[in-house]
Amino acid sequence: MDWIQHVQWPAMAATLLSAWLVAAQSRTRRKWGFWIFLLSNALWIVWGWHDHAYALIALQIGLAFLNVRGVAKNET
Repeated sequence: MDWIQHVQWPAMAATLLSAWLVAAQSRTRRKWGFWIFLLSNALWIVWGWHDHAYALIALQIGLAFLNVRGVAKNET
């Protein structure tokens, strides 16, 4: 089996974990949540590129910008 197909599972797990952390009241947990979201964005882009899922790639790029914004806003 093609190893890249397995990238979707850690991407999914990272997305769920980061959503949980971003909802936390702790600034530190939110910070980790946004960074893990960025990791999940990268993993989804890798998987999407391999599967020619260009709408998914565009979505992940947009979400990555929002996550960078979240990191910045969480610092203030």
